[in-house]
Amino acid sequence: MSDAPVIQASADVADSAELGARTRVWHLAQVREGARLGTDCNIGRGAYVGPDVIMGDSCKLQNYALVYEPARLGDGVFIGPAAVLTNDEFPRAANPDLSLKSADDWHAVGVTIGDGASIGARAVCIAPVTIGEWALVAAGAVVTKDVPAYALVVGVPARRIGWVGKVGKPLVQEGGAWVCPESGDRYIQEGERLRPVD
Repeated sequence: MSDAPVIQASADVADSAELGARTRVWHLAQVREGARLGTDCNIGRGAYVGPDVIMGDSCKLQNYALVYEPARLGDGVFIGPAAVLTNDEFPRAANPDLSLKSADDWHAVGVTIGDGASIGARAVCIAPVTIGEWALVAAGAVVTKDVPAYALVVGVPARRIGWVGKVGKPLVQEGGAWVCPESGDRYIQEGERLRPVD
């Protein structure tokens, strides 16, 4: 089996984009100039990866997900169908004199996502925010502030309603710890943060 990336004929991948081994870019997806995708990534139909976006290994962008520059995704990040990572704090098409804005008229800000985190279908992450490692953003949520590692957030605006482990299932409280019902992994809560028990 070849380690070469696979790009479907209808996809648009810039010559300066870098695709890691075995990364797949499906129909009608676009990967812009300077984007760097790690190994074993999967870019779904109609998905968009902006200029100079960096994605780690084993990331998955589902169909029609939009990842705008300068987003930074760790390893194993999941972006659900039609989810959006924005990049403009104060969006306007035109300047006050109604002249069309150019790239020089605004400053792009990005979304940063830690290893193993998941963004649900049609969720929106409003830059600049950081989503911690292994966090889970529920489908349809709108993230307007940083999300701690292992947090489960829902709603508009997104708020934490619990914790998830690396498997992605909600943790249950047992005594002074949080426990994954599938893996048995244990975590300790310290204020609004969770850390694995070594």
